[in-house]
Amino acid sequence: MEKKYVFHFPREFVDKPVMSDMVRKHGLDFNILKAYVTPEEEGTLVLALRGDEDTVQNAITEVEKLGIRVQSISSDIRMIREKCTDCSVCVPLCPVKALSLDRKDFSVEFDPEKCIACGLCIKACPTRAMVLTI
Repeated sequence: MEKKYVFHFPREFVDKPVMSDMVRKHGLDFNILKAYVTPEEEGTLVLALRGDEDTVQNAITEVEKLGIRVQSISSDIRMIREKCTDCSVCVPLCPVKALSLDRKDFSVEFDPEKCIACGLCIKACPTRAMVLTI
């Protein structure tokens, strides 16, 4: 099972190897999708965690007990190709490059595997081609 999560770290955990310890202890695979960590401030980390469902949940429960807030990304963004006019307004807004411009035909391409469901593309799309599914 693979699922995406957003971890919000209080400033006292920003310089500690909490995530490294978690994935090693529970034998999880991970992919860092986005990170914003600044010393002396809250840190935000978007991860895709892969492992047995119970193991992932146990790991998350453990870090939540430390005071780290965890949000599951349970919704997905999808593109309705028929509505897209390839205006490319969304492309530079995507923080993880899930949206790109095909240089051959100048069409907008969407890679849902990279998407972290931040919703910036939905707000920007003039034709409402980008939608949130729950």
